[in-house]
Amino acid sequence: MNSEAEAGGGTVPGAMGDEARAFFFDLRDRICAAFEGLDTRKFIRTAWDRPGGGGGEMSVLHGEVFEKVGVNVSEVYGTFSDDFRAQMPGTDAGGGFWACGISLVAHMKSPLVPAVHMNLRRIQTGAGWFGGGTDLTPYFPFDDDVALFHGRLKEACDRHDPDYYARFKKWCDEYFYLKHREEPRGVGGIFFDNLDTGHPERDLAFVREVGEAFLATYPEIVARRRNLPYTFDQREHQLVRRGRYVEFNLLYDRGTVFGLKTGGNVEAILMSLPPVVKWP
Repeated sequence: MNSEAEAGGGTVPGAMGDEARAFFFDLRDRICAAFEGLDTRKFIRTAWDRPGGGGGEMSVLHGEVFEKVGVNVSEVYGTFSDDFRAQMPGTDAGGGFWACGISLVAHMKSPLVPAVHMNLRRIQTGAGWFGGGTDLTPYFPFDDDVALFHGRLKEACDRHDPDYYARFKKWCDEYFYLKHREEPRGVGGIFFDNLDTGHPERDLAFVREVGEAFLATYPEIVARRRNLPYTFDQREHQLVRRGRYVEFNLLYDRGTVFGLKTGGNVEAILMSLPPVVKWP
């Protein structure tokens, strides 16, 4: 049995897991450096351990441009609970798992700079797959920002499969939809899960492409908009709309559910929530 199959025990990442982990942690460092270059403050990093196996590190910045941004990495392993085991593809009889990923959410001080989410992950049970994506949530959209964000993601997708962008954009639009309000969370992006084409090295190459596209694009958008003047009413609108972000993450977000169901760090899991929010 190779190391990839042995990862069903929940403690062995295998060669593909090792490569994914190295990329996620390196991407974290480069994103944090890019964001610090746009702000006057620095990230504070806090490591945490998971009692059931593994742990992670939170990187959080409260700044003048980024009101709150968290860039988290984690590597956890262990055994799924009985009620959660049935929801995960390929879980073996023992319920073992290994998971590693990067998760990012940025809430901006200016209402003219869009909020953003990005996450990439590798999960191994009896099977192994990738998931993730990124989506943009502007409160006052600029058409050229939206076009740049989607254009770069399409280019990344097209380099790997001509069907990826249309599929994953549709998946994103449907996933980041607040059913109880019958409205989207933002202007979308791409979202994918259970990505296992049978060629894990190609799947990892695609995941790398998505991460690099994000790093090349979102800081550019922030740089364009961070110094624009805004009004009190625009800020109030931003705070009310942030309520939609909270509602989605607490009601529908799979990452939140996965983290809580597998005994992850609560502060890291709820890092995605904005620091200031209003409901009318």
